[in-house]
Amino acid sequence: MAALLGPPLAQPPVRFVITMRGSVGVGAAFTAEALISAGLMLVVLAISNTPRLSRWTGVAAGALVAAYISLEAPLSGMSMNPARSAASAVAAHHAPALWIYFLAPPLGMWLAAEAYLRWRGTGRVFCAKLHHHPGCCIFCEWRARAAPRQAVP
Repeated sequence: MAALLGPPLAQPPVRFVITMRGSVGVGAAFTAEALISAGLMLVVLAISNTPRLSRWTGVAAGALVAAYISLEAPLSGMSMNPARSAASAVAAHHAPALWIYFLAPPLGMWLAAEAYLRWRGTGRVFCAKLHHHPGCCIFCEWRARAAPRQAVP
């Protein structure tokens, strides 16, 4: 697409939509990316693993991403997605601190997943999908584990 449209995408207001960190520095951008990624992972794990709330996981994740775009973007560019950051950097032939977007989000999500496991325990992890069909999940046993236990007669 960049090759077809060329110059208009390269202009300063657009700059191929590259992910640009704010003026606060590389360390702050790395920390911000790690924190927003950890926050999103914790929200997804907490809500998706609560049977009465699990259907709202996508809404909560979307609202959190919208808040991050508004509040955190000036610090790090708000990426959380290395592929999205890399694609626009390749088109622009400009990758300012691209390493941040490959390291911070996975690190933040890994730390959040570890924290969740220590907080809730492995027995409380059903699945981290944003939505489970009323049938069953092909990735886990969410339906069997989330269903209320019936007393054995």
